[in-house]
Amino acid sequence: MKVTVKKVDALKRELKFEVPKERVAKTLTEVFAEIGRSAKIKGFRPGMAPRHMIEAQHGALAREETIKKIIPEVYHEAIHQENIDPMDMPEIHDVEYKDGLIRFTAHVDIKPEIKVGNYKGIKVSRKSAKVTDEELAKTLEYFQKSQGAEAGKGIDDDFAKSLGYPDLTAFKESLSRQMEIDKDRQNRLDVENQIVDFLLGETKFDVPRSLVNRQLEHRLQEAKQRLKDQRMPEAEIQKREEEMRKEFQKVAEKDVKVYLILETIAKAEGITAAHENESVPAKVMAFLLKEAKWEEGK
Repeated sequence: MKVTVKKVDALKRELKFEVPKERVAKTLTEVFAEIGRSAKIKGFRPGMAPRHMIEAQHGALAREETIKKIIPEVYHEAIHQENIDPMDMPEIHDVEYKDGLIRFTAHVDIKPEIKVGNYKGIKVSRKSAKVTDEELAKTLEYFQKSQGAEAGKGIDDDFAKSLGYPDLTAFKESLSRQMEIDKDRQNRLDVENQIVDFLLGETKFDVPRSLVNRQLEHRLQEAKQRLKDQRMPEAEIQKREEEMRKEFQKVAEKDVKVYLILETIAKAEGITAAHENESVPAKVMAFLLKEAKWEEGK
């Protein structure tokens, strides 16, 4: 097998292949044997028809199957031989089966070299989840407006009863608890974002475009599905697609960067998933929070 490797950019490699006649012929013979075992050819029992008869009826199929069989085989041999560490499946182009040879080109993104600095002892602070009187008053005002209460009419026991509470005190207690839970959840995300921002600031590397494009499509499909669920007309969704694609470009790039950084830390610390439903990035984040240097929040 002849393969040449060209560096397209920092992370993309182009591999050009030429598979020799001997190997193509050997694989073609194997494919004809497989086809012959089940092919129905008039006058012959399955597996007994001569090759020239099988070739006459199934030649195009055999060539197609030979290409399908050879390309992944030689590609995997080449990345091992050339010591290439791919990030994703290759893009295969310019496949040619001519004069007994198979030629094709593969483009593949390789893993970037990622060096994460001192990720232990990252400074983080968590805000208080305590609900202030002012926050509670604002939320009560929102409830009053959302329930269509008359302007100037106070929030009292009758208002609380209309929402299913015995009195105003019980409603305020319930609302305050729910607000505290929401603030607590938001504060947890805020702490994780502090970790993420630190890691992104400390770690610089080129991002594989294939992974960014895949994540971009994933984000886009999720957003389109949400709009469908909100009963937005299909034509309107299509109109907004290009705008959303631009909007999600940087977000997708950040997603991939964070994933690769967390994956690098996971390898360094020997963090793995105990079962298939367990998230390695979530385990790494838990590790980083445990190792973080906590400061008093506001």
